[in-house]
Amino acid sequence: MSAAVTVEVGLGERAYDILIGPGLLGRAGVEIGKRLPGTRTAIVTDQNVAAAHLDTLTESLAASGVTPAVITLPPGEKTKSFDALQEVVDGVLAAKLERGDAVIALGGGVIGDLAGFAAGIVRRGMNFVQLPTSLLAQVDSSVGGKTGINSPRGKNLVGVFHQPKLVLADTAVLDTLPLREFRAGYAEVAKYGLIDRPRFFDWLENNWQDIFAGGPARIEAIAEACRAKADVVARDEFETGDRALLNLGHTFGHALEAATRYDSARLVHGEGVAIGMALAHRFSSRLNLASPDDAARVEAHLKAVGLPWRMADIPGELPNAEALLGFIAQDKKVQRGALTFILTRGIGQSFIAKDVPTSEVLSFLKENHPA
Repeated sequence: MSAAVTVEVGLGERAYDILIGPGLLGRAGVEIGKRLPGTRTAIVTDQNVAAAHLDTLTESLAASGVTPAVITLPPGEKTKSFDALQEVVDGVLAAKLERGDAVIALGGGVIGDLAGFAAGIVRRGMNFVQLPTSLLAQVDSSVGGKTGINSPRGKNLVGVFHQPKLVLADTAVLDTLPLREFRAGYAEVAKYGLIDRPRFFDWLENNWQDIFAGGPARIEAIAEACRAKADVVARDEFETGDRALLNLGHTFGHALEAATRYDSARLVHGEGVAIGMALAHRFSSRLNLASPDDAARVEAHLKAVGLPWRMADIPGELPNAEALLGFIAQDKKVQRGALTFILTRGIGQSFIAKDVPTSEVLSFLKENHPA
C-alpha cells in the first residue's frame, strides 16, 4: 500500500486524523484499534456498498479480534429518514453496544450522515468512525461532524454535530464508483477552489482528467479538499461564522433536491451542488457583485467534466419559482426569516450575504427556471 496522506482536524482534545490513500479499508481494523483499543462495533452500510466492500472491512476487523454487528439499509437519499434512523438505533441497541463502543459508517454521504446521527444520540453519544466510499463523502460529508436526516420540509433539517474519531478515505474504492457518482463528488472538490482557493480551482481546470482517471492528482485533490475543510472546521466547528462558506451552492442545491423529492434518478446531491454553485455565481453577477465572466468560467468547467450546471439539466418538471423560493426559505441559514446566501466577488472570493431581498431571489429564479 502506498503511504497514506494524513490530514488532521485540529479540535484540541477531540482532534482526529483523516487518512487518505489506497488500501485503507483493509487496514481499518489496525487503524481503529490504535485509536479505540478493545472497542466493539456496529457497521452501518447500504446494500450496494455492502456487496462491494463489506467483506474487506469485516475481515480487517476480524483480524484485529472484532466481530461487528452489521446494519444494511437501502441505498439512496430517501434512506436519510426517521424510519431508517430508528432501524439503526434499534440495531445498535440490539447489539448491546455501550457508550465507549463505536458505530462505523461504511458508505457515501447518506450513510455517513445517518450513522453519525445515530452515534450522536444513542446512549447520549457513542464513538463514531467514518469510512467514506464515495468521492463526495471523502471530501465533504465525512469531515467536520455534521450529521442528520432529511425532513419532507427540507434537507438535513434534523441532526446534531458529532465528530468522528477517525476518517479513513480509501481512494481505491473510488474505482468501483459509477461515473455519475464520481462526477457528483467532484462538484464538492471544485467548491473548495471557488470558496477561497482560486489557485486550487486553476489547478483543477488543468488536472481534472487525471483526477477522473485515478492518477496521482486524485489523492492530491482529495487531500487538498480535506485540508480546506479541516481548516474551516477547526475555526468554526458549529457553523456560527465562516463555516457557512462551505455551503456555497447548497442553498439553491438543497432547494432543488427537495423540489425533486430527493429522487436520485433525477438529481443526486453533488449535482444539486453543481447547479447551485453555477446559480450562486450567476446570481452574484446579476447583483453586480462579480463579473459575468466568472460565472461563465464556472459553468464551462462544470460542463467540461459532465456535470449539470442549470436547472434545465434536471429531468422532468420542476415546481414554479414561488415553490422553489419556499424550499429556500426552509434553509438552515435563514435567520428570523431573512434569506442568507453564499455569494461571490469572483473565483475564490466567496462571502456570506445576509438579508438578501426575497424579491431579487424570486426574480432570479423566474429568469433561470426551465419553464
